[in-house]
Amino acid sequence: MSRPSASRRMPVYFLSHGGGPWPYMTGPMRQMFNLLEASLQDIPRQLPRPPKAVLVVSGHWEETEFTISSGRAPGMVFDYYGFPPELYDIKYPAPGDPALAERVRTLVNNAGGPVRLDAQRGFDHGTFSMMKPIYPDADVPIVQISLKNSLDPAEHLALGRALAPLRDEDVLIIGSGFTSHNLRERGPQMAAPSQAFDAWLRGAVMNPDPRARAEALLHWDQAPFARLNHPREDHLMPLMVVAGAAEGEPVTPVYGELFAGSMAASSFRFSEDTSPSRFDQLASREHAPNGPRAI
Repeated sequence: MSRPSASRRMPVYFLSHGGGPWPYMTGPMRQMFNLLEASLQDIPRQLPRPPKAVLVVSGHWEETEFTISSGRAPGMVFDYYGFPPELYDIKYPAPGDPALAERVRTLVNNAGGPVRLDAQRGFDHGTFSMMKPIYPDADVPIVQISLKNSLDPAEHLALGRALAPLRDEDVLIIGSGFTSHNLRERGPQMAAPSQAFDAWLRGAVMNPDPRARAEALLHWDQAPFARLNHPREDHLMPLMVVAGAAEGEPVTPVYGELFAGSMAASSFRFSEDTSPSRFDQLASREHAPNGPRAI
């Protein structure tokens, strides 16, 4: 079988996934997610063809070794608190894909592993909160792969490199996290630091030199306000996996806003398609006090 051209390969995405079970919420709080929702709903239009399945790397699942969900009918993992009772009874009934899970296991194992399967793992909100707007009918199979709790950038870049062949097999790879994730420091005081970090991160991932991009991501904690934005880097590690799966490809922001007036949030598409997104409110702003810098 001949390999498709790079422009016809499946894109890879890093998505800022929003808070808790937001697609199932109602009322004023729900309106905060309008721009994010529109950006997610636009993703199927950006793909060269419908994917056979989606592989999600969620910032809400960590194990001592990379672990792959392998059940046929995954349940739900309600990994949030303080919401109304009805938001703990929601369903996103997308099927799993045991064959894809085994294919992922083989790829990771061949790259040095270790890796294991978990037939019991359900969809956490890092998965269902973004998949609900993308595929509301829940008709596309989904497999999740965990982070490794070392949170080592090099290990997660290597994971992405191992997963790259899936793009030629019509599997859509999505890293689900957040470009800024400090739940203790929410408020207006976070606006400038989060925008500075977001600007640096955009500069890093949009660097056309793949070695420079990887080097910047490996040392992300040297960026402006890095640890203020990510006291713990679980929500940034899915970006490392995505970057590893798409080394050398152009990166386009497909969403950006100063979320709730206090936290810059961005999403990125790794693909030969560099068409700009109308959902990126940060694109035209000089939103870093000193601009992005290289490390």
